[in-house]
Amino acid sequence: MEMTRSNLWVALVVGILPLVGWLLWWWNDFWYALPMMINLRRHSSGGGAKLPPGYMGIPFFGEMLTFLWYFKLLRRPDDFINSKRQRYGDGEGLYRTHLFGSPAIIACTPSSNKFILQTDCSFPIEWPSVEIMGATSLVAVHGASHTRIRSFEAQKVTFANIGMFFASIEPGPVLDTLDVLFINLLAGFRAYPLNFPGTAFHRALKSRKMAVAIFREEMEKRKKFGVSSGKNDLMEGLMQMKDEEGKQLSETEILDNIVSLVVAGYTSTSLAIMWAFYYLAKYPDVLQKLREPAKAGTYLVFGGGSRICAGNMLARLQISILLHHLVVGYRWELVNPKAGMVYLSHPKPADDLVVHITKI
Repeated sequence: MEMTRSNLWVALVVGILPLVGWLLWWWNDFWYALPMMINLRRHSSGGGAKLPPGYMGIPFFGEMLTFLWYFKLLRRPDDFINSKRQRYGDGEGLYRTHLFGSPAIIACTPSSNKFILQTDCSFPIEWPSVEIMGATSLVAVHGASHTRIRSFEAQKVTFANIGMFFASIEPGPVLDTLDVLFINLLAGFRAYPLNFPGTAFHRALKSRKMAVAIFREEMEKRKKFGVSSGKNDLMEGLMQMKDEEGKQLSETEILDNIVSLVVAGYTSTSLAIMWAFYYLAKYPDVLQKLREPAKAGTYLVFGGGSRICAGNMLARLQISILLHHLVVGYRWELVNPKAGMVYLSHPKPADDLVVHITKI
């Protein structure tokens, strides 16, 4: 009798464990993809609409472990996409997955990316995290709210220096503090959205809160003591801005958009300048290639459509000025030309790009 019970338990374990494993392996596809497939089949005429091929991973994590394997451990991010291409074919260059806590579609062709960026009514922005950038920031709002903020940004951001432009902040301890805070904020862009101490996402939210507090203090000072006269900066522009109905931005809208535009203008520019240093030092012929016009529709480094990077004009201006003075007045070389690459939260050399610069 005892032997029979033991055999029964062994049979149950042997039979159930593989089934449980199989269910966990395909859980996200059952939970997210299957209902969508049924819905598409039910409502599409002729059965033409369908989900892209792919795999959505295990519960909670999705494909994050595979993603981190390629991006952080192997440091071969292209192989993450290539593995999908080899398994599912090139097709339309679209693959379903589950990353950073959400179901997602990876688009890896210029045409599909261009279509998505120029059709924001069908593809509302979900990244960077609204919690990090702010619910009323330029990157999060849609329609009329997005248009009225961008129209002001487009007129001003091209002609201003980052530090003074955003809130008339002079070089010094406050600007240095903001620099550190925005580095931490940026590190949370491609972090799994787990908000508890010790995670990059938690540190990003905490840094954002501290940065907003600095900008709020400056804004309250202007309101209380009337010290904004003569300050031709973004904060003042947003405080005075009115739409066609005479409606002003709320305090939250002002602060959210200052944060998002600092990220777009300041951080994006510093990364672009870093790569300019790197490639011009490593590949002298790159400078000549920069003069060649980019192929239409394939150069989407700043995004596209109404969602084009808010800081793209500032980045282009600053990089152009820097490259001019760099090329005509200086020579430089990489201190660690064989340094590896890290890819999260943004691609950069592992040594943060150390260069030796001398004046010509």
